[in-house]
Amino acid sequence: MEEGSKPTCRLLRAEESYDGKQGFRYLAGIARETVGSQGICMHLLTVPPGGRAKAHMHESHETAIYVLSGEVHTWFGDELENVLVARAGDLFYIPAGVPHLPANLSNEPASAVIARTDPNEQESVVLLPHLDARVPAEAPAI
Repeated sequence: MEEGSKPTCRLLRAEESYDGKQGFRYLAGIARETVGSQGICMHLLTVPPGGRAKAHMHESHETAIYVLSGEVHTWFGDELENVLVARAGDLFYIPAGVPHLPANLSNEPASAVIARTDPNEQESVVLLPHLDARVPAEAPAI
């Protein structure tokens, strides 16, 4: 969207995608880059069976997730010492600055709507490669 243009309602079709720093492919959604949003980013994510992100945090914004289908394990905390499982119908909140690593340990895809308080899709993503090995590639289900 052009700088200085008057804000207006916009409709997007979830057709284009992009590769995020976290290691997942996202369907492009609501963001400063696509519609000129000022305070929110929202997109769709499908995590394939066995898919996992790189350890990361969102330095200065909160994340809210609604799981549409499947289930995703998410390790979180300073050393990824905690884990929870979000399943279809669950809402999941990640505060700003909390390291996390989501993974789909099932044999089915998992899909979710993700909203963040930063309108830029990737701007405050901070990769934490020193934490990647904290979660085994084939971590046991909980």
